[in-house]
Amino acid sequence: MKTSRRSFIQNSAVLLAGTAFLSKTAFAALKPSEIIGIQLYSVRDDMKKDPLGTLKQVAKMGYKQVEHANYVDQKFYGYTAKEFRKVLDDLGLKMPSGHTVMGKDHWNTAKKDFSDSWKKTVEDAAVMGQKYVISPWMDESMRKTYDDLMVYLDVFAKCGDLCKKSGMKFGYHNHWAEFTAELNGMKLFDIMMKTLDVNKVVMQLDIGNMYIGGAKALDVIGKYPGKFELIHVKDEIASTNAEKYESAILGKGIIPVKEVLDICRKTGGTQVYIVEQEAYQGKAPLACIEEDLKIMKNWGYL
Repeated sequence: MKTSRRSFIQNSAVLLAGTAFLSKTAFAALKPSEIIGIQLYSVRDDMKKDPLGTLKQVAKMGYKQVEHANYVDQKFYGYTAKEFRKVLDDLGLKMPSGHTVMGKDHWNTAKKDFSDSWKKTVEDAAVMGQKYVISPWMDESMRKTYDDLMVYLDVFAKCGDLCKKSGMKFGYHNHWAEFTAELNGMKLFDIMMKTLDVNKVVMQLDIGNMYIGGAKALDVIGKYPGKFELIHVKDEIASTNAEKYESAILGKGIIPVKEVLDICRKTGGTQVYIVEQEAYQGKAPLACIEEDLKIMKNWGYL
């Protein structure tokens, strides 16, 4: 993965039986409750230049669900919630989830209430018809000590209550620090999983980010069965850039993605599968996500 995703998030925080030798699982029917989508950060530059044109291409490929990674100044990619909802509706697209960082400034300790800006974030997510409001980052200052972390996990729970009023759930999306940093002798991720009530705060497991942090999705899902309502479907390859790994087209890298998906379907409690690719090895991002979608179809996930 390239550093752009991390930088983007930090900056946002402060401002067919067909073939005998293919398994039956590969062609298992999509469960009615399952959602397969694309994280629009995968085509971030295209979305920046021409959001409408890019979304048209995404829809033409066959994607039916998208996840946003751009809510700035109370707008999605430059559109108000009402406007963006119409854009997606006209293209036959839905947005079940979206990424907006919930930071320290979004909770007023003295008033014991959320800021108006965060309440507006939740309101706009509801206008979009989202099922989940996902915070994709936790600033280091929020997890400096064990007590700091516990304070903000309590705020997470309160946000779960806030979202529930609008028929949604609050969620958190991991990067790698959750699997590398420790407090009181425990990995941050384990503290979170043991503390958070999944009825209030769901975990969106990014299987690529966690690999970078030295963790394997199969192990983690095995340790916490039924706990991952959402996942980010991602593969990783060795990188020649500053970071050790970068994301790649599904099935081309180190992660046994298909095996992970099957475990998610069987025991992970997973309902929402969001494809994300952040690096492209010289290919066009739109071409990459189109190939990712074809692979998901071949695996029986669309």
